[in-house]
Amino acid sequence: MADYKNIKGFNIQYLDSDPPNPIEGQMWFNSTSQTLKGAEAGGIPAGTWASGGSLNTAKASMGSAGTSQNAAITFGGAAPGATAITEEYNGTSWTELNDLNTARSEASRGLGGSSTSAIYGSSPPTTTAVESWNGTSWTEITEFNTGRYNHNVAGANSTAFLVFGGEIPGGGFRTETEVWNGTSWTEVNNLLTAVNNAGSTGTSTAAICIGGQGPPNGAVDESVSWNGTSWTEIATIPRTTRSNSSAGTSTLALISAGDGPGNTAFTSFWNGSAWAELADLSTAKQGLSSGGVSTSAIAAGGYTPSITTATEEWTVPDVVTKTFTTS
Repeated sequence: MADYKNIKGFNIQYLDSDPPNPIEGQMWFNSTSQTLKGAEAGGIPAGTWASGGSLNTAKASMGSAGTSQNAAITFGGAAPGATAITEEYNGTSWTELNDLNTARSEASRGLGGSSTSAIYGSSPPTTTAVESWNGTSWTEITEFNTGRYNHNVAGANSTAFLVFGGEIPGGGFRTETEVWNGTSWTEVNNLLTAVNNAGSTGTSTAAICIGGQGPPNGAVDESVSWNGTSWTEIATIPRTTRSNSSAGTSTLALISAGDGPGNTAFTSFWNGSAWAELADLSTAKQGLSSGGVSTSAIAAGGYTPSITTATEEWTVPDVVTKTFTTS
C-alpha cells in the first residue's frame, strides 16, 4: 500500500507550531497541540473579514467605486448631514481627495467605476444632477432623464455606466434603467421590480441587482441580472437586506451587512449559479461603502447604529489549515 511519502513526495513533519506558509496537500503533526494537521485549498468560501484603516470622516450611505481592495474611493453620504467629502483607500489608510461640487446623501448606491473614473448622481431635492470623477476632481455632466435618489449603479468607468431603480420624493419607487455612453443618458428596458438601496455591481452590459427595498416599504428577496439589453430574475438571496455593501462582478458577486430589518453582519456570495452564506462582518451595520472584488473587498463606514469610520477588509486565502480528527 502506498504511504503518504510515496503519494506526496515528502514525510509528515513533526513540528512544535504550524508552518507559516503551508502548501496545499502538506501535512504535519503539531507536537504542542498534539494534533495532526494539513493544508487544503482555500478560495472564496474560506474568506474572512478583518479590521482595516479607518475613514477620516465618519459617513454612511455613501457612493463608492473601486476594483481593488488597494484602490477604492468613497464619496458623499451622511455625516450625518449631506457631505461632499471624497476619500481614497490604498489598502492601508484613507486619504482625502477633492470634494464633490455638491454635498449629497441618499444618492447612488452599489459599486460602479474605479478609483480613477466614476460617476455619482442625484440626491434630494435635486434628483437629476450627476457628477463625473477623473481621478483628480469632480465635474458636473449631463443629468439623468428620470429624477431619482437611492438608486442602484454598475459600470466599468465614467464612460460606460448603468443606473437603475431608486425612488422619488414622496416615496415613489422606480423601475427605470438608463445607460451612459460618456456623452448622454439613454433609457433602456426597466427593472422587473421597482427597488432602491439594493446591492449592485458589474458593468453597463453585465450587471447584477441584489435585494433592496421595494414598495410599499418591504425588503426584496430576489436578485436580477442585466445582459446589456434586459433584466432576468436569477435567484432568491439567502438573507434579504437593503443598504448593503457589494463587490465583484455579475457572475462573482459579494454582498455584506445591510438592513435586514435592523443592522446585520451577513455575507453572501453569488458564483453565477447559486448564493451561499459566508463569514460575517465583525460588526452589524447598514449604509456601507463598497470596493473591490469577490476575493478582495472592503466595507467602510455605515450605521452601527451610530455613524462609524470603521473599515473591514475581505481576504480570501489560497490555502487553509485543517485539523484532522478520528470522527
